[in-house]
Amino acid sequence: MTNPDHEQLRKEIMRNPSYRLAYEDTELLAEDDLRPLRLQLELLKPERALQKHDIGSTVVVFGSARIVSHDVAQARLAQAEACLLEQPENLQCLHDLAEAKRQMRQAGYYEEARRLATLVSTRFQQEDRRDFVMVTGGGPGIMEAANLGAFEADARSIGLNITLPHEQQPNPFITPDLAFRFHYFAVRKMHFLMRAKALVAFPGGFGTFDELFEVLTLIQTGKMDRIPIVLFGTTFWQQAVNFDFLIQEGMIAPEDRDLFTMVETAEQAIEVLQEFYQGSPPR
Repeated sequence: MTNPDHEQLRKEIMRNPSYRLAYEDTELLAEDDLRPLRLQLELLKPERALQKHDIGSTVVVFGSARIVSHDVAQARLAQAEACLLEQPENLQCLHDLAEAKRQMRQAGYYEEARRLATLVSTRFQQEDRRDFVMVTGGGPGIMEAANLGAFEADARSIGLNITLPHEQQPNPFITPDLAFRFHYFAVRKMHFLMRAKALVAFPGGFGTFDELFEVLTLIQTGKMDRIPIVLFGTTFWQQAVNFDFLIQEGMIAPEDRDLFTMVETAEQAIEVLQEFYQGSPPR
């Protein structure tokens, strides 16, 4: 006959964290000295999924999460104009109007990112080869536009999201099996580049600059094979970074200026890729 006291003791043992299977013990996995294991898991999990979907090569798209589509910008502009019409001296209405006009001006980047992704995905994603698959940071703005463009082409696209203090939700256009979330920026950056055969950078802030200049550094120092790097928006990039000044000051070599090309349209960006790869992505 089972002793009730013994059975209670057994249940307490089985409820204790020490009795959990190691791989089910999230408290254990969160310990500081298990960081190497967490890094390895973040490296392995997306890689297995990418192999399962036969992803051969990717086009990486960086850019601001704050840029919105033309439709959204147009709606905000109309709202701000209506506010100012009703309250001509309202400072908030004036601020909102200026912000809406800026968003309207930048909305063209969203549309070009969307068109680029559609054109590239339509041309290079085939049944026997999944090349030049669009990969983004998985969030809103330019990232959303690129995933949307691939989605509209009925093609796969990848989203590499990151945990942030203010949680960044994934945009809805990523292929569900290829939507990943990272804790470590370093591992996320590795996945951006492991299959990258082109990089397209739209206007953005610190994150865009960080990712772009890391790739330029890797290529400049020979740590990574050269790939075509396309910067969308000549006026933006010439004002944001004075590359000529860096050359004049001897901070970069004149030939480093040839590591990237500035363009204005999706068609121009595709021409850069075609010229680099002579019309066909590498196997």
